[in-house]
Amino acid sequence: MPDSSPDPQPAPSTEPLTVAALETERHVAAAGWDQNPRLFALVGTADLVAREPQLAAGLDVADEAPGSLTAIEQEGFARTASIETLLGRIAWPETVDGAALALERVVVPPGAERDLPADPEAAVEALSRHPDRADVRLLVAVHRDGRSICLLRQRAHDQDDRVATGEDIAPGLVHALRATLET
Repeated sequence: MPDSSPDPQPAPSTEPLTVAALETERHVAAAGWDQNPRLFALVGTADLVAREPQLAAGLDVADEAPGSLTAIEQEGFARTASIETLLGRIAWPETVDGAALALERVVVPPGAERDLPADPEAAVEALSRHPDRADVRLLVAVHRDGRSICLLRQRAHDQDDRVATGEDIAPGLVHALRATLET
């Protein structure tokens, strides 16, 4: 007789970049919706504790896997019309192993953008009133070694177990964030 039990949940990831991205996304989600973009430096937890030993107690270092990353939020990262342009002006020091960016977007079905007004502000207003729009939050994380992960949370399905993951959900943002790590 075939097994009719539900498929088991996949094992949680232990890959350091994925773990850091998931933890950072949950941290951002805890603040709710309608947030400005949030930028994080990703640093090796062991290196961070070596440089800043007073942080060891708050990081629970004993439970950290080798290669684990800690996200450090960058303050004062404001809303902008072109996140890619803003990222083009950022460069991280060698002590930063990666970066993560969380931002909210409105997505509409293909073809909805065909008849938008030419004025950018009017176009945004028209998209925000579209009956099939969906509010999403993207978190893109990249590492200096080339790894990347994208997470997507929909406002309509705002649950930790409903966050989509993939490497190519937002290729333009992956590329722009990777460029901030190039020396």
